[in-house]
Amino acid sequence: MLSNDGFGMASSVFFVIPACYSFAIGRGVEELDVITVAFWVGASVLVCQALFALVFFLAAIREGERRAALLGGLQFAGLLCVAAAYLYGSTTGFYEGRAGAWVLLLVFVYGLLAYAAFVMPWGRNRRAVEGTRGHTVGEVARFDERETVFSREQLQPGTEEYAAFYAEHEEYEARDTERRKLRGLAGGPGSMDVPHEKPNRAAMAAQSLLPYLVSTPNRITPRGFIDLEGGKPVSDAAEATARVKGFARQNGADLVGVTEIDANWVYSHRGGAARRDGEEWGQEVSLDHRYAIVFATEMDVEMVAAAPHTASMVETMRNYAWGSIISTMTASYIANLGYSATGQHLSHYDVLLVPLAVDAGLGELGRHGYLMTKEFGPRLRLAAVTTDMPLVPDKPVDIGVKDFCEVCKKCAACCPSDSIPMGEAAPYNGTLRWKLDADTCHEFWGKIGSDCNICMRVCPWSHPGTLPHRLITESVSRNKVSRRFFTLMDDVFYGRNPAFKQAPRWAHFGKWDGGE
Repeated sequence: MLSNDGFGMASSVFFVIPACYSFAIGRGVEELDVITVAFWVGASVLVCQALFALVFFLAAIREGERRAALLGGLQFAGLLCVAAAYLYGSTTGFYEGRAGAWVLLLVFVYGLLAYAAFVMPWGRNRRAVEGTRGHTVGEVARFDERETVFSREQLQPGTEEYAAFYAEHEEYEARDTERRKLRGLAGGPGSMDVPHEKPNRAAMAAQSLLPYLVSTPNRITPRGFIDLEGGKPVSDAAEATARVKGFARQNGADLVGVTEIDANWVYSHRGGAARRDGEEWGQEVSLDHRYAIVFATEMDVEMVAAAPHTASMVETMRNYAWGSIISTMTASYIANLGYSATGQHLSHYDVLLVPLAVDAGLGELGRHGYLMTKEFGPRLRLAAVTTDMPLVPDKPVDIGVKDFCEVCKKCAACCPSDSIPMGEAAPYNGTLRWKLDADTCHEFWGKIGSDCNICMRVCPWSHPGTLPHRLITESVSRNKVSRRFFTLMDDVFYGRNPAFKQAPRWAHFGKWDGGE
């Protein structure tokens, strides 16, 4: 059964266009003949295709995508010729003969197939609309923050924490020791861009200051400063949800969602030996909040296009910094309304943000381990606030990510450390997912001096939000055939392993060639 928007589109193609033509030549709708209807349905299909090709061609030029622009131009020229020839046939009486009738029939059937392949909802994922619970296939053990690569990196030889952790987890010690020889997770920051890395290193250091400044206990779980004599000013869940979402968006969040917190996604123990939030390494995590407000900030497409060079890491840190500010302000706003709230950002995590973002309806989990959204693909970073404020949860979404990732595999094919699996999603800790090899991934970080981001850059969902890409994303999110078609087309127009681009001038990572 067609959805409302699908039915409306079908009506415009199969009725409105021929009807308008009929009135334009002085005939009523009841006088429409089969040839007229078939001709104008075919004409609308071919002209729309040519127009889409033109818009894509112009967008590719603007984006600086030479290969896509060249092929897009050729595609537009070919489709324009086909459409022109088709329309010209109506002036010669061609469609009144048998051959013309066959052409009309073929184009009409082509239009129907195009509608079925690119517009109709087809291939829904029932697991996706259940969120993380839909992908739970067994018992889930809560994750221990001490076991994350980032927390292990902070352990210093000779300390009590170091001895305690590796006594219990001998399997990590040899690998972690080798990684420490590279001078940290990102090695020597910017090492792949030496001798031109220092300006971008300076930018990263400046951006890392913000999460550090808001990592104290009174910033992470703030107290309210508003006189609440007479009661809390907001108690209705719907109003509270609208206000807190609006506040987050007003202060820089691009996407905002709400979910009830599933205990599976609360860390079991604290990691991070260098903490400023008043918590102790190894301390059990206790979270009394019922809801999480999860928000995403878009990463600039031109900065990500430079991955794995330093400009991409500068953009990563900008988003983490901004996420920490939005999180801190939102937590303070909720505290001022009389509720308990805790910021969840780079310097403090009680929870795993990607599963919560999935449950909050922001997107789905991709093959590369990033959250995939309809708006930005994986080109974003997350932060959150947990709270006891009454809120209305959002529903998880199905945007076709699992099916798309099963076919695409571009991130895995381009991963320089082979950290992203090429095979099917498999059970891991009770959930069905693709399991990233975090150790080999971060070992590569150490070798190049950045957070890589190649998988984010090459993902077909990461293209700029121009009209053709928005239309493609809409089609891909609703139709199984479309996912397969546009996966192939992305390889054709952009390449299976597209090259990085130079960053904007201010974040240039090569030799400065003068100019502003």
